Formats: sequence, structure tokens, C-alpha cells
Amino acid sequence: MNTVTRPRILVVGAGFAGVECVRRLERKLSPDEADVALVTPFAYQLYLPLLPQVASGVLTPQSIAVSLRRSKRYRTRIIPGGAIGVDLKAKVCVIRTITDQIVDEPYDYIVLAPGSVTRTFDIPGLTDHAFGMKTLAEAAYVRDHVISQLDLADASQDDAERAARLQFVVVGGGYAGTETAACLQKLTHAAVRRYPRIDPALIKWHLIDIAPKLMPELGDKLGSSAQEVLRKRGIDISLGVSIEKAGPEEVTFTDGRVIPTRTLIWTAGVVASPLIATLGADTVRGRLAVAAEMNLPGHDGVFALGDAAAVPDKAKDQEDAICPPTAQHAMRQGRHVADNVISTLRGRPLKPYVHKDLGLVVDLGGKDAVSKPLGIELRGVPAQAVARGYHWSALRTNVAKTRVMTNWVLNAIAGDDFVRTGFQARKPAKLKDFEYTHAYLTPEQVAAHVDGSQRQDR
Repeated sequence: MNTVTRPRILVVGAGFAGVECVRRLERKLSPDEADVALVTPFAYQLYLPLLPQVASGVLTPQSIAVSLRRSKRYRTRIIPGGAIGVDLKAKVCVIRTITDQIVDEPYDYIVLAPGSVTRTFDIPGLTDHAFGMKTLAEAAYVRDHVISQLDLADASQDDAERAARLQFVVVGGGYAGTETAACLQKLTHAAVRRYPRIDPALIKWHLIDIAPKLMPELGDKLGSSAQEVLRKRGIDISLGVSIEKAGPEEVTFTDGRVIPTRTLIWTAGVVASPLIATLGADTVRGRLAVAAEMNLPGHDGVFALGDAAAVPDKAKDQEDAICPPTAQHAMRQGRHVADNVISTLRGRPLKPYVHKDLGLVVDLGGKDAVSKPLGIELRGVPAQAVARGYHWSALRTNVAKTRVMTNWVLNAIAGDDFVRTGFQARKPAKLKDFEYTHAYLTPEQVAAHVDGSQRQDR
């Protein structure tokens, strides 16, 4: 009796790119055409651009964690874990499950959308003492930590300790760092009214970046406007400066300044997931080198997209231009790569990815924002309306949209209660504790593991 096996499509990563790909595959493929599986440690899609608003308490964590199990067409098998290696020759993905088991997942087609991790440098003490802003747990933890610093400063009898707890350092002048500093400064500014023993003048926020400009993608005018807004709020902005070393109670800047602080938040860029290095394939600045169709040359059935892939930007005139790691590209690439996977299954030609950037939005909290939709420069309330309108419309489900809108309205009317959950108060929560970058295998380890597993199966 002959058994017909359906092609196996494995999607790695549940970010914007991976989820859009899976949803498109579910809509356009009939159930008997292929089996679809998704590798992710969490059964939700995280809306990353709104993490600073979770950290500042404007939004609840659940509101930006969009469930993957709400779809009426849902038939994708979710594998709860993270991919730690891929053997392109054997067509096997090695997965570490959430219970720390190592399992092999064979595939016929693989879509690599593992995203990115926080970019760090060899700075003494950085990964031991800095917080990140890349995961939902980090955002929730940072909120608890910042409020706890106010609580501890209010209770302290030591002037030096109080001053140190009320100084906060954010490294990274891109969108993540700027929005994090802006939103959390709003949080402490509003909260200090509930702490009569704290002098508001003692609260100091520092935003630093090694680059000469804040958010250079916005252009000189909007970048300057954002700086002006932050400086008026009392945020100290230092450009051309980075961290020389980090300790548990102080941070040393490269210009020689030593800032006593218990809070260092590191948002100085991202790099492609370490999973890409396990393939042993060509890369461009750490991102997997793919064709304009987002397939990997020389390897049938392998596609990559999002932050982890160097997708040629055909909308620009530059020959070597690659798409920036933004949500608007990742979402569109996800849908496009799904179409190309389906075309491969059905023996049709692949189409190159082309998308012209729609613009940029930066939410600085409250009524402050700067935006550049379709090249039009906006500031203040109009920019805020565009920024929030864009984020709201990009949320994938009506439930998520309702939760976010309700949170925004409630926060605008009633403000914040500045409550600490305390769920993670006794657990380590620094950069090294959240992104598990130590878990990935080398290409040699992947090959040896897969070869050993296949021998046992014979």
C-alpha cells in the first residue's frame, strides 16, 4: 500500500515575518498540499515597536502579545522551542524545546525568520549589569525595576544612594532607545508626585549614543525636533559617547564621566539571530545573503527574510542596498515569501520582493512624537496621531486592537497606579539572561548531532 507524504514546510520564528508567512500559507494552501509547522518558544506574536509603552505602563503586556491560536483557519503545528541549528544538507532543523530537550525536525521547505538579538560589544560588565528591551519579559521587568528605584530612593536615609537610584542611563539613539528613554522619563516624571520625600530635580535620565546624530533616518530637522523635546523634559543627551565599563552601582562613559546608577538599559542596535551562523552559508554583515526572491542560492527549498536576512532592496537605486530591519518590511516579506514557497510547490516562477519604504514614526510619549509618513515631516499631536494610528492598524487581530485602544484611552484619562508586580523580583534579568545566545550550535556541532541522530534511527 503506497503512502503519500505531504511536503513539510517549517517556519522558524514568530515575529512579524514568520507569522505573516504562516498566515498566508494557511490561507492559500489547501490542507492536503502541505504540512506547516512553526518553531517558537511562545505561542504569540510580539508587537515589538510598542515595548517601550509596556515598560512605561501605558500598555499592559498582554495587549501587545497577539495570540497565534485565534485564527479560524489555524492548522499550523506549533513547536514550542527555539531553533539552535540547521543542517542544510540533511534538511534537518535542530530545536531546543522549552523543556530543554533537543529534537530534530526534518523539512522539505524551510523559512528562516528567527529575527535578531541585541547587539553587544566586549564592554566589561555590560551583559552582567545592563537591561535589554527586546522581549516582553524584559519590558515588564524594566518597569518593575524603575518603580522599585523610586520606592527604594524614597525609603533611603543615604543621600548618595538616593541620588544614584534616581539616575537612569539608556544607551542607543535609535528608535528603541529614544522611545524607551522618552516613555520611561514620562513614567518617573508622573510617578514622583506620589513620592513626597523625593526631590524631582534628583531624577536624571541620560540618553547616549556613539553616533553623531539621534535617529539619523529621520533627517536633520525631525531629529533635531526630537532632541529638543527630550532636552526640554530634562533628558541629558550625549552623542559621540558610549559605555567604557558597567558595574552594579555605576557606569563609566567613554568621555570619562562616571555616573552612579542602578539602571543601565542597552538598546544599541541589533544583529541577526545566531541561528544564521549555524548554516555555514554566506552572510552580509551577519545577515544571511539571499536573492531578491528571498531564497538561498544553491539550496533548494531554503528561504530567509526579516532581520536575519540581507534581502536586496530593489526599490532603491543602489546596487548593494539591503532592506532595513523594520516591521513594515518584515510583514510584507512574510507574505511575499509565502507566495514564493507556494510557487515552488506548484512549479511556478518566483517573484522578487520590492517595497518602497512608507516612512517612520517615533512615539515620545504623551502628546509628543515625530513622524515622517511618505516623506511628510510631522511633529507633536499630528505626528502622535500618525504614530499610534500606524501601530494600531498594524496589530493583527481585532482583540489586540481593542486592548491597545482601551489601554491608551484609560491611561490618558486615569493615568498610572505605578504598581510593581514583583513576579520576577528575585530572578536575574540582565541581557545575558533573556536572549539565550549561548544556546546555539556551531555548524560542525549541528552536522555531528544530525549525523548521530540519523545513525541511531537506522
